[in-house]
Amino acid sequence: MNDATTGSEILLRKNTSSEGRLVGAGFANIVLVISVCGLASWARNGYAEIVAALVGLVIGIAMLCEAAFGADELWTIALDMIVVESTRPFGQPNVRFVRREEISGIRINRDGANPTCFRLALQLTSGEHLISPPFPEVTHVRETAAQIAEQLGVLDMDSPVNPLDATNMEVRIGAPLRKAPGTFQRIIILIIAGLCTIFYAFKFWNGLPLATAEVIFVPIVAIIFLLSFRYAHTSAGAFWIVRHRELRVERLTRDGKPIVDTITGSDVATIEPECDSRAEGERYVVRIDLLSGQKFLSQGIGTKAETQAVSDEIARRLGIALERVRR
Repeated sequence: MNDATTGSEILLRKNTSSEGRLVGAGFANIVLVISVCGLASWARNGYAEIVAALVGLVIGIAMLCEAAFGADELWTIALDMIVVESTRPFGQPNVRFVRREEISGIRINRDGANPTCFRLALQLTSGEHLISPPFPEVTHVRETAAQIAEQLGVLDMDSPVNPLDATNMEVRIGAPLRKAPGTFQRIIILIIAGLCTIFYAFKFWNGLPLATAEVIFVPIVAIIFLLSFRYAHTSAGAFWIVRHRELRVERLTRDGKPIVDTITGSDVATIEPECDSRAEGERYVVRIDLLSGQKFLSQGIGTKAETQAVSDEIARRLGIALERVRR
């Protein structure tokens, strides 16, 4: 399993790159500057603004401490024992040995924000709880869990339900599409548009002139509302079901009608991970370009490494030639 296993050992890592720490420190400094400026003008602010500035100050300090001193972790799961190594910048590694007899309970936790991220949770006989770094390979979670259970001699550890697992008959990317979210989004757009017209109706009714900015604002906002209303259903993306030799893509038309595309390996020109422009942070999607010129994008998956693993699994199932798989 690549670097997830070394001989009979299983490795779970959490590493923060230097670039990631710099970005975190940059955001922390921005929050701190805003908070300090808010506190500096406390005489002109009310209690609510002061409280908000103090909360921002605490958050900024916490973010800065995490970016500067957050620990990297390495869990090595060997036979009947787990070695937990924690390393902080400018500090010495802290190594801890957790033996099988010290563990009173083991389970696998699913990340609430990312349904394909899983961590090992340990309950020790001392009452302490330990949470591992995430499982390394998003398409082999069940295999990793089975190996961990075998290493630690656990018989009753539940196997996690992972929609992207390579052992599934169907790999599912995203959630099944429903028309309701698009309809709800259209209703919200209409409500906001109606509220925006109240201001102009008031001025028109009372014979008040419109400023130049207000006149320019009307067509710009009208175009934004029109496009948002028109593409409300398609903004949900597509639901992918990857089977043996077949990829089923379910999506909605602009009118909210379901449409299904079936893709085979012979239809694909290239397949690769692509940065998700609609998401914040490091989140990628799988992009498939067909020989016909049509392009398909999956829903967001995760990091580039995780998305590459899913892309490789799709290529394997569809029988896509290696020269068409980009990295």
